[in-house]
Amino acid sequence: MSGRGQFRFRLYTAEGTRNAVRALADLTALCESRWPGNYEIEVVDVLREPQRARADDIRMTPTLIKLAPNPGVRIVGSLHRSWKLLAALDTQVDAA
Repeated sequence: MSGRGQFRFRLYTAEGTRNAVRALADLTALCESRWPGNYEIEVVDVLREPQRARADDIRMTPTLIKLAPNPGVRIVGSLHRSWKLLAALDTQVDAA
């Protein structure tokens, strides 16, 4: 979705739902603010590609998987609280 970078994410959604649109918007906004041009987001629609969802044991959407850098992280549910998302992604969180 964006430029090739060291931050790589896979976002599983049920495309067309309000949660899917919001999750992608929230993740994109966070990436643009923290790592502009240094991230890649792959979106997988579980309705169109159920075999990929099964392969990654996806049971709920949205589910975000951080592929790189290590350690890998899985986040299930809303991505709208960016400070919690940053903490979960094991990145440095700016003091507010």
